[in-house]
Amino acid sequence: MAADFKAFKGDYQELVDEISELLGVPATLENRDFELIAFGAYDSDDELDPTALDPVRTRSILTRRSTATVRAWFEGFGITRATGPVRIPPSTEAGVYRGRICLPVRHRGVVLGYVWLLEGDPGPTDAQLAAAMEVAGRIGALLADEAEAGAGLSRELRAVLTAERGWQRDMAVAELRTALGPRADGPLTLVCVAPWPSADPDDAPATRTIPHAAALCTLPWGTSGQSLAVLVRLRTTEVSAPVQTAAARLLKEAEGARGASGSAARGAGARVAAAAAAGVTGPAGAAGAAAGAGCAVGIGDPRIGLADLGTVWQEASAAARAALAEPRFGPVVEWARIGPYRLLTALPPQAAHDPVVGALLSPAHRELTRTAEVYLDCAGQAGRTAAELGIHRQTLYYRLSRVEQLTGLDLDDGEDRLLLHMALKRARL
Repeated sequence: MAADFKAFKGDYQELVDEISELLGVPATLENRDFELIAFGAYDSDDELDPTALDPVRTRSILTRRSTATVRAWFEGFGITRATGPVRIPPSTEAGVYRGRICLPVRHRGVVLGYVWLLEGDPGPTDAQLAAAMEVAGRIGALLADEAEAGAGLSRELRAVLTAERGWQRDMAVAELRTALGPRADGPLTLVCVAPWPSADPDDAPATRTIPHAAALCTLPWGTSGQSLAVLVRLRTTEVSAPVQTAAARLLKEAEGARGASGSAARGAGARVAAAAAAGVTGPAGAAGAAAGAGCAVGIGDPRIGLADLGTVWQEASAAARAALAEPRFGPVVEWARIGPYRLLTALPPQAAHDPVVGALLSPAHRELTRTAEVYLDCAGQAGRTAAELGIHRQTLYYRLSRVEQLTGLDLDDGEDRLLLHMALKRARL
């Protein structure tokens, strides 16, 4: 259970290099989701040939994954069912300038990945391909071992994050510490990706595909969705670069999962722009529009060791909720940077809507809601608020008086302002 994923990675590279040497051509290993695991560069004139780096191979190496279109094209040749080498012809339309030989990587009858070879002249002999298939079988056993180890860590991480405080959580932490070994005692944090695009609880990226990840699992999100929890190793609690790298990768994984399920994947910048274009500035419509625009990544405060993982998860999921509610935070946000949402996300569900703002939050008063929130965000400064909204001061004063009539609050009173501001921000969640 304490499998070292770095060791797995090194073993894959050695096996891919072995196939490259056996056949005298470059080999590439991908998992069954067409995510790059390792590639071997064989020292030959082929590597000087620009056609060896066709768009499909270049993308696979640079981005470490293939598109859903490329995946469907290759799978159309029956590679998911094949038990022996499959020859695939070149296709300029598909961006495949060189023919391929696919060696399916199987273990106990289940396809776990593919070894890709560039066709040459002369091509490999049947004896060479048979030897390469034997190596592919060893890769399959290694992939199966890694999947088993990753599944174990997922179960143990999930147990820690879902256990109640007390002896149950203490036992779960102890088991996770044993599974992680020395990695459990260093600086760590948790990342929450929500909502995770796939409804399948087992549909999560492999741990080795996420930089600095030690373990990951899926957890329920809302009434029917799920989130992805990722335990990330840090060099120190003061340096956030590793977790930011992991967060960027997770956004790409989420978009890939969305694309694979047939939904349109959009970049982080496009999600924020779409939310802004939809007028997502008032609480009445913000949460729904932001959630529909994609997912968010929340990052908890770093800790040393595993003892406080439950708290770190609460921080990470709170940060993700805040990012979904407030487009200005961007798709990735640290818990320390969400300001008043640190308190608002901790409120129980029944405190979601204070009755005083019920009438104000109706669709008919969306403009008044936005006016009130911008006014409070501008610390009650009428000039700044009018400029922000692009309206005349007299229009602002009229709208504010309507807000007071609807809520019964006095906007000259500090406590009334605080209540309204909190209620509007909480409504976003």
